Amino acid sequence: MPQGFLIDQDGVIYVENRMIPGADKFVELLQKENIPFTFMTNNSQRSPLDAVRKLEKLGIHVEEKNIYTSAMATAHFMGQQFPNGTAYVLGEGGLISSLHEHGFTLVQNDPDFVVVGEGINFTLEMVRKAIDFILGGSKFIATNLDPSPRKTGWNNLGIASIVAMIEAATGKVAFTVGKPSPVMMRQARKHIGLATDEVTVIGDTLATDIQGGVQVGYNTILTLSGMSKKEDLNDFPFKPDMVVNSIADIKLPLPWWK
Repeated sequence: MPQGFLIDQDGVIYVENRMIPGADKFVELLQKENIPFTFMTNNSQRSPLDAVRKLEKLGIHVEEKNIYTSAMATAHFMGQQFPNGTAYVLGEGGLISSLHEHGFTLVQNDPDFVVVGEGINFTLEMVRKAIDFILGGSKFIATNLDPSPRKTGWNNLGIASIVAMIEAATGKVAFTVGKPSPVMMRQARKHIGLATDEVTVIGDTLATDIQGGVQVGYNTILTLSGMSKKEDLNDFPFKPDMVVNSIADIKLPLPWWK
């Protein structure tokens, strides 16, 4: 039976602009053994090419086919629900290009969807327009609900804060596509062409990567090189199949591979 991986990036492969030791060797092993994998990221601002170039700078060589973003998942979902629709977007880069690729037209009036993704150029006027559109009947989509890191000088508010503001003003709850949503978890699996019992998620965050994998029946590995710490396991009603200090500690084949 084939086996493959859905791998988070930030906290698993790198932290900020520093590669986690051994991450490059693990990816090289997957490539050498022809093991299917994709880097699954909630970042909707960065395009697959942007992600490839960032990894290249760290010494990890992959292709665009090895990247799956929440922007790609969001555009795919919207295209299934409302082909050739229109959207008003609070977001940049990868989200805009993904929507275009799935046949969406970006508009400034009467959109079918209001879509919120990462960005640093939001204005209150844009938020006000989004609120009016939603109150007027537009469907409300968020690429993910990642929070702000709460660091001084951080120039990205975090989608969760923008979405919370719009939800409070409209009384409408955004439909979220990115991790831990089963929508993205299933689409990422299909992206690498594997069945449910053939997939292992590697992530550093219990509330997104691991929860998302558990919800759809994937095997899961938590790395302690990013957001989650070992003591955090006590705060959740589920647990990963394996806990490692870093991706370098993962030895193949895994115990559950058949």
